[in-house]
Amino acid sequence: MRSPTTTLGVVGAGAMGRGIAQIAAQAGCRVLLCDVRDGAAAEARTAVVAQWGRLVEKGRLSAEAAAAAGGRLEVVDGLPPLAAADLVVEAIVENLDAKRALFRQLDDIVRPDCVLATNTSSLSVTAIAAGTADPARVAGFHFFNPVPLMKVVEVVAGALTGDRALELLATLAGEWGHAPVRAADTPGFIVNHAGRGYVTEALAMLRDGVADVATIDAILRDAAGFKLGPFELLDLTGLDVSHPVMESIYRQYYDDPRYRPSPIAAQRLAAGLLGRKSGRGFYRYDGGANPAPALPAAPAWTGPVWVGNAQPDAADAARALLHKLGVRVEGGIRPSESALIVVTPLGSDVSACVAGEGLDALRTVGLDTLLPLARRRTLMRSPATDPAVAAQAQALFSADGVPASLIDDSAGFVAQRTLATIVNIGCEIVQQRVCSPADLDRAVELGLGYPQGPLAWGDALGAGRVLAILRALQVRTGDMRYRPSLWLVRRAELGMSLRD
Repeated sequence: MRSPTTTLGVVGAGAMGRGIAQIAAQAGCRVLLCDVRDGAAAEARTAVVAQWGRLVEKGRLSAEAAAAAGGRLEVVDGLPPLAAADLVVEAIVENLDAKRALFRQLDDIVRPDCVLATNTSSLSVTAIAAGTADPARVAGFHFFNPVPLMKVVEVVAGALTGDRALELLATLAGEWGHAPVRAADTPGFIVNHAGRGYVTEALAMLRDGVADVATIDAILRDAAGFKLGPFELLDLTGLDVSHPVMESIYRQYYDDPRYRPSPIAAQRLAAGLLGRKSGRGFYRYDGGANPAPALPAAPAWTGPVWVGNAQPDAADAARALLHKLGVRVEGGIRPSESALIVVTPLGSDVSACVAGEGLDALRTVGLDTLLPLARRRTLMRSPATDPAVAAQAQALFSADGVPASLIDDSAGFVAQRTLATIVNIGCEIVQQRVCSPADLDRAVELGLGYPQGPLAWGDALGAGRVLAILRALQVRTGDMRYRPSLWLVRRAELGMSLRD
């Protein structure tokens, strides 16, 4: 194992291949870059050298370092020159037959101790390695686009991958400035697997008629702290990329309901509504008008407010906010005939609270207190809530300048069901021994840009609370997508951290 002066072969000069070549050459490796299309490797080298020039202009790289890196990045003609490589990384089309054919060719060219790595994002490393003479030297080395900026790489062990290959890849990733996370060869590895909870749950809420695109995005961006709402993210990535990944992971897990894709995405993909790249997706990028979260359409409620006590901690948070808003909060076991009724369901909805507690449906709204109430608040109305009362409640809860979103009945509001799903899928990933708890959280924070990793988030919310949300969701909807992972169940029962 020679590092960091390892000779690296990169096959495929597209965005991923050139990105891998850039960081490796910049870190001191000799890089041999090739592509089946005539001129593609040379074009990629020109683009990388230009990128180094821009880094020099910004003061992020010295001119000497850029010149040295350029001298280490070589364009080669075909595969035979890769005989000099210690490691070859494949970054060609995402097609199993094409990758297996390439690896069979490399078998006859490279040295017996050369490690072969695939940058596949969705194919089985074991299946790719099965066509080689020595599967022990084949591993996954999955980077994210753009490679120089996305500082995480999944080092994936196929069924027969040896320790030497995995150690080399993890060592090189660190020397190239990336955080290596170890993953077993399972559908989606870590990042694409963990990412199923966010956008699929948002699509499910859209299909359920809970709220519109802009409202769901606003709640998850403002209240939960995501950099982009789920529909903004889908538009950025492109449905032509996102939806096939959703379908692939769902099918590879034999239609596990946790990963169920949405017919909404399939229909929009068929219509060519891909997102930014097509000028129109869930939002418009062609100059057309975009929706915005609805503002209160009535004066604020001025009468008394009564808060249900089914969830004592949540009720206390609601009362504290109401006192801050200057509202008279009623005590007592039952509300008066003139009071706005506020309930705080956990994993359930307003309709269930009304029926279970015998409340007046016309005057009842729900408030989500799972997250801090200082950035955005979420109110929920049942089908029987008086529209005028709901509008006045929305105005009341936004009277201090903090926006309040009003949604239709949804078990688990928006944030509850989304965060619980993210945590639950994360728990199942570590339950299946796909990776360690620490690598899961690191991969999700760096690869998906979430405010916290799933397990850290679950600990912050409380494992018992997340479990309660999921169980209530499953009972209310009858959908097995919400069945709790045993990793979560056991740690909630034992009072343990989800990262333990």
